Amino acid sequence: MKTVSWGERTFAPSKLVCVGRNYVKHIEELNNPVPGELVLFLKPNSSLSDSLVVPQERCRFETEITFLMEGGRPVAVGLGLDLTLVEVQQRLKESRLPWEKAKAFDGAAVMSPFVDLPQDWSSLWLELFINGESRQKGGVPEMIHKPEAILAEVARHFSLADGDLVMTGTPHGVGDLVAGDVFEVSLWDGENHLLQHSWIETS
Repeated sequence: MKTVSWGERTFAPSKLVCVGRNYVKHIEELNNPVPGELVLFLKPNSSLSDSLVVPQERCRFETEITFLMEGGRPVAVGLGLDLTLVEVQQRLKESRLPWEKAKAFDGAAVMSPFVDLPQDWSSLWLELFINGESRQKGGVPEMIHKPEAILAEVARHFSLADGDLVMTGTPHGVGDLVAGDVFEVSLWDGENHLLQHSWIETS
């Protein structure tokens, strides 16, 4: 089983519950309709990675605030990259087929380490730099569905085991992976810097 880390502890998530289309500007940049309800999909444990390694197909990155669950509640927070095989997903959508092949492949969920979750989640935000250039920036204030609502809806449909992860959607600014790009992510609680992590993309 693949694992994630929180301080000196490690967890093997049984699954990742992911939120789609949770930021208006991101919905607009991909020319998608605004959904009438919260969009949820799953990634398996096998999709987890701490390295940014992707297949040869065109692949899009999406940076997301991610919660680590224990005892039925979020206890830690980190940043994850939700990777999508763009052309595979488009082909599957056009055929009205499930798109796990495009979203749940090995290495499709790249995770940072996790840190203690602040008591107040309302000011969490992230920023992604690629090769030193800011590419994505946003957080809870811009979310259509806030973390409390996401977790309540998730709990209605899925039992969350200790170590399971909940990814909360991505701000606008997504793009394609390019070999050799350096990804640097930061997580903030208002003006308080919680986490910094980096990956180098390889093919």
